Amino acid sequence: MPLPLGFTGARLDRADQIRTDAAAFAAAAADPRATCLALDGIDFVPGERGGLLWEPLDARDDRALMLLGIDDAGAPRFVREAEAGARVDARSRTVMRLLPLLSTEEAALYGGARSLVDWHARHRFCAVCGAATDLFRGGWGRKCGACGAEHFPRVDPVVIMLAEYEDRVLVGRQPGFPPGFFSALAGFVEPGESLEEAVARELFEEAGIHVSDVSYVASQPWPFPSSLMIGCRAVAAGSALTLDTTEIEAAMWVDRAEVRAALAGDMGASFVAPPPLAIARYLLEDWAG
Repeated sequence: MPLPLGFTGARLDRADQIRTDAAAFAAAAADPRATCLALDGIDFVPGERGGLLWEPLDARDDRALMLLGIDDAGAPRFVREAEAGARVDARSRTVMRLLPLLSTEEAALYGGARSLVDWHARHRFCAVCGAATDLFRGGWGRKCGACGAEHFPRVDPVVIMLAEYEDRVLVGRQPGFPPGFFSALAGFVEPGESLEEAVARELFEEAGIHVSDVSYVASQPWPFPSSLMIGCRAVAAGSALTLDTTEIEAAMWVDRAEVRAALAGDMGASFVAPPPLAIARYLLEDWAG
């Protein structure tokens, strides 16, 4: 069976009722058990044992607080907006190297906080009138003081899929991938199409194959910067490939033995598998059995 999906499993009560109650929010911030997630921009700061670092709230820090939720012990968990001028790198290679230090739950907590802080850093001005906006709803929205428009964090839906043909699945690589690394094909869902249509379109655009029988497998939040990865399978009508080389550098059909060897990290495997946190690995593990 595949491992749990990365960036899922955060055991926090998101406490929506506190977000909309100014008095309750102030009480949570004043709670002596309250802690704030330490970030460097939007990258996490490792604690002494390598996990997340949670610090007491510092009254001298005037950056806006955002409520992540309430933990199992009843303690409020917060994160602050990024410091003015901080470098917000949505695809930080530094944090990708640090992620293995986190437990499954810590990665989920960090992923949500990272996406939220990143969204605020990129949405300081109203998309309607261009005026500056302010945080509201406990950090889960921004409101324009000029025109009254309200803006809320969004996630971008992305389909990521394995096409199957005669007991083999299709994997591909982009030019920027590490040597030997192959993954499931993926693409953003466009306005006006269903998930099934997005899967079929992306596989045809990137690999030139026609598919049917699209089925859902699992989903995963992906905080780089804020996507919802929707894992699927599809049945290909044939194996001939016509690659869009602006997107895909190479692609190949692999059987279960090849996938299992790659997942095991065998030196002689035909490709390097995606890392444990990625839903692409989950899809391959699920298919390989």
